[in-house]
Amino acid sequence: MNNFIKEWLPYIVIALIIIILRTYVITPVIVKGESMEPNFIDGEVLFLSKISYKTKDIKRFDVVVVNTDNDLIIKRVIGLPGEKVEYKDNKLYINDEIVEDIYQKDNTADFDIEDICKKSKDYCTTIIPEDKYLVLGDNREVSADSRLKGFFSTDDIKGKIVFRLWPFNKIGIIEN
Repeated sequence: MNNFIKEWLPYIVIALIIIILRTYVITPVIVKGESMEPNFIDGEVLFLSKISYKTKDIKRFDVVVVNTDNDLIIKRVIGLPGEKVEYKDNKLYINDEIVEDIYQKDNTADFDIEDICKKSKDYCTTIIPEDKYLVLGDNREVSADSRLKGFFSTDDIKGKIVFRLWPFNKIGIIEN
């Protein structure tokens, strides 16, 4: 019995460490579909940091994984709580000021917070409600995002994409 424990203990410890890391710290996710093109392509393997937002705030243009209808999707944070957000003539306006959106693939159809409020379960008028975020795909023409699903709460955001593992020619840290 002692021989068995000595032989298998390192493997058991390694397995437990991997399980704990994957459950609470970092986990792989695979890009599905075209909604994040050209920045993230279908089939790419990314790492999601589950602890990023335990120590830092969610920021505009962070790439996050959100839970929607028991499905995990990858999107980009555009609007933060308390902000007035609108797209007009393919330009992003935050609190009536133009903000450069370098991540969008094509044109973004005009919309504002009131349009999203109609789809959201939350009461809101012209600003994003407290503890809610507006997220969009980079490929706006095909993305099912806040424009269709409403705002996402902090609890819906499972973490931040921090690293690209596959394909190997694009391996590296994700800055935004």
